[in-house]
Amino acid sequence: MNFKLRLYIILGGIFIASLVTANLIFQKFFTWNLFGLYTFELSVGILPYPVTFLVTDIISELYGKKKADQIVISGLVASVFVMIVVLVANAIPQTEWSPIDSATFTKVFGLFGPAVFASMVAYLTAQFVDIRIFHFWKRLTKGKHLWLRNNGSTIVSQLVDTASVLLLLCLAGVIEWSRFPGLLQNGFIFKLLVALTDTPLFYLSVWYLKPKIHDDPDEKEW
Repeated sequence: MNFKLRLYIILGGIFIASLVTANLIFQKFFTWNLFGLYTFELSVGILPYPVTFLVTDIISELYGKKKADQIVISGLVASVFVMIVVLVANAIPQTEWSPIDSATFTKVFGLFGPAVFASMVAYLTAQFVDIRIFHFWKRLTKGKHLWLRNNGSTIVSQLVDTASVLLLLCLAGVIEWSRFPGLLQNGFIFKLLVALTDTPLFYLSVWYLKPKIHDDPDEKEW
C-alpha cells in the first residue's frame, strides 16, 4: 500500500471517528469563559466536530472533490450504523447484575430520533457546502491563498451547519425557540474561532504532505 492511499485511509478514519464521537456525546453541555470576554454554553459534541471540516479541507486539497465527497458519504453511513447499534443496545433488557442499568444507559446514549435526523441533515448540507466552496475558491485563485479557501469554506459551512441543526431541532420540538438565537450565536462564534485557529494546522499539513502526494487533482480545472 503506497503512502497516498495510507494517508487517505488515516484521514478518513479521523474524520469518521470525530463525526461519530460528536453524535454520541452531544447530550452533555458545558460553559466556557473566554478570557472574561465571552461566555459560551455549548454541547461537548461541538469539540470534535470542527475536526471533520479540517480533514475534508485537507482531503479536498490533496485528493480532490470526489474523494472528499466519498469520505462525507462514508461518515454518514458510519453514523447511521452506530445509531442503529445504539438503539438496539438501548432496547435490550439489562441483567440484574449489569453495572449500568437501562435507565442510565438510556439517559447517556438514548439519542432522540429528531436530534439524530437534524444532525445528519445539517452534517450533509454543511459538508457538501464546505467542499464546493473550497474548490470554488481554489479555482478562482488558481490554487493560491490557502487561508482563503480554508477559512472561506469552513466559516460559511459552519454557519449553515449550526443554523440547520438548531432550526430542525426547534421545528421538532426538541429545544425551545427561545433558545435558538443564543445557541446559534454561541455555536457559530465558537466554530469561527476554531476555524481561524486551525489555519496554521491546515498550512502545515499541506506543506508537509503535498510533496509526498506528488500531484494536484484539481490542477486541470484551473
